[in-house]
Amino acid sequence: MATTSAGSNDTTANRRQTKRPKYSKFTQQELPACKPILTPKAVISAFLIVTVIFIPIGVASLIASRDVVEIVDRYEADCVPSNWTDKVAYIQSDADKTCKRQLHVEKHMKSPIYVYYQLDNFYQNHRRYVKSRNDEQLKDAGKGNSTSGCEPEAYVNGMPIVPCGLIAWSMFNDTYSFSRNNNNVTVNKKDISWKSDRDHKFGSDVFPKNFQNGTIIGGAHLNEKIPLSEQEDLIVWMRTAALPTFRKLYGKIEVDLEKGDVINVVLQNRYNTYSFSGKKKLVLSTTSWLGGKNDFLGIAYLSVGGLSFFLAMVFTVVYFVKPRQLGDPSYLSWNRNPAGH
Repeated sequence: MATTSAGSNDTTANRRQTKRPKYSKFTQQELPACKPILTPKAVISAFLIVTVIFIPIGVASLIASRDVVEIVDRYEADCVPSNWTDKVAYIQSDADKTCKRQLHVEKHMKSPIYVYYQLDNFYQNHRRYVKSRNDEQLKDAGKGNSTSGCEPEAYVNGMPIVPCGLIAWSMFNDTYSFSRNNNNVTVNKKDISWKSDRDHKFGSDVFPKNFQNGTIIGGAHLNEKIPLSEQEDLIVWMRTAALPTFRKLYGKIEVDLEKGDVINVVLQNRYNTYSFSGKKKLVLSTTSWLGGKNDFLGIAYLSVGGLSFFLAMVFTVVYFVKPRQLGDPSYLSWNRNPAGH
């Protein structure tokens, strides 16, 4: 019995030994790796490198943003006649919506000059609003009867609406015309939308049908003889904005505007922002290599660069005033050979 027990123990020991993984640097995670030691000099140098890179980028971004010339004109309040105390009733009435504005050019504006309309307090990112569309219907003429997801703007008098949904139904419909020194200034509305949207999201054989034929009109009408792929105002509008204040491209002015010019604007104030206390603004803007006017990027780079410089100075003072003795890196576990191998 003793012999049998001893043999059994040997067998168990052998099995345990065979199950033990063979030693290798890979299985023991001892392959060469970058394991930097954050010494005071390395940390200070890293912060200074961030400072040297970020601050010039921030300055360049701010300069580019400040070179952009913008004219912003808020008009929704001034374009309601004084004899109308109820603005919602005015915008829903058949009264003449023509409004004349003047824009003064304070600085030379080099073409192309982008014309935007800006809406405030309009939540295009609302969940039900964003989902109220049918992408298959927009790009495929054979899916014209497909209106799933478009409620409540899916059918009118039992007929499917093309394009259906709240987004298309609420399309912006204020219009602008410009003149300078009694000469019309042409606004080019070609290629104001994304080419990918025109080519892949809106069909060249899909035409508007039964659109804005209901009892309540939400916004702009569409020409039923023009395919959706060429209805660029619609395409721009249906790329929904993420924030409640947004700008959308209306067109491009392809002539320079000189300092001192007075731009006369005749606009049709039709879009109802009064029912939700929204604001409407007309924006003329040039661009730079960085895009439109936006100080946030430059301020962000300067803030990070300034913070890095401050931390570098703090660590430098601490390092020289009250230094701490560093340990010997050779005693770190990854710098020692495994025992017994």
